[in-house]
Amino acid sequence: MRVLSLAALVLCAPALVGTAPATASPQGPPAGPLRILLTNDDGYDAPGIRKAYERLTAAGHDVTIVAPLTNQSGTGTKMTNAPSVSVKHPEPKVWAVDGTPGDSVAFGLAAVFQGRAPDLVVSGTNFGPNVAGLATHSGTVGGAVTALESGVPAIALSTGGLTAPDPVTTVNAMVPTMDFAVKLIDRLRARARSGPLLPEGVGLNVNHPVIGADGKGTAAGVATTFQDPQTVLEPEFTDAGDGTWKVAVKVSLRPAAKGGDLEAVAAGRIAVSPMNADWNTGTADRVVTSVLLAGLRP
Repeated sequence: MRVLSLAALVLCAPALVGTAPATASPQGPPAGPLRILLTNDDGYDAPGIRKAYERLTAAGHDVTIVAPLTNQSGTGTKMTNAPSVSVKHPEPKVWAVDGTPGDSVAFGLAAVFQGRAPDLVVSGTNFGPNVAGLATHSGTVGGAVTALESGVPAIALSTGGLTAPDPVTTVNAMVPTMDFAVKLIDRLRARARSGPLLPEGVGLNVNHPVIGADGKGTAAGVATTFQDPQTVLEPEFTDAGDGTWKVAVKVSLRPAAKGGDLEAVAAGRIAVSPMNADWNTGTADRVVTSVLLAGLRP
């Protein structure tokens, strides 16, 4: 079922300016720190999620990591259908699930946050971009989509440009990525007042570029975008002659769609794309996100 547009809810409905009807939206955010479920697809101990944990905690939020035990990049929205799942609890605020990002979020909502859903699910920050067709197959985005399916607001965060990611510069760029994420969450809280952070079923896919030779530079701005329809990666298969095929993947870029996430990141801007569990929300939602982001800077 199609959710109400973000534009309609922000501009017209009381959910984001007052107390929402009990049956219309999830419970609004508390006046104190947000309870955040933090996940990713690179693994629970990856640099991106650890930097996210540090920055969100420093901003005063109550953050719990519930993320894959191992790297699950490219698993999309996959969910395990095994009769059991292995879960480790190596630290007081850390749960490592032997499964996909979707499995991790599902476990977090059902077990770690049992009886009281988190105020927000943050997925990332991912090592490398999740723009265009990359987002469709992204485990980072898949973790956020799993939250949206359960009615929990979600933000997917990724750090990277359109070239092969360099480990040092990409990790450095995760710092400004998380600085922006904190500003974005603050803006959402200010706009929500006593209502939900986002309309039910609507999330944000945020892609932060790598700026400067060391990755520590400031982005050129913030753009409200949509998911560029191109695939970005093109697989090549070569018959090895023994019943197997060699697989290679190359970057195949077409001209970026005007107003899309690919165009924004290529121009050194932060791309913020509204999304729902079926990937896109529509033009009206992007318009109102522009209102949300007005004046917000990296």
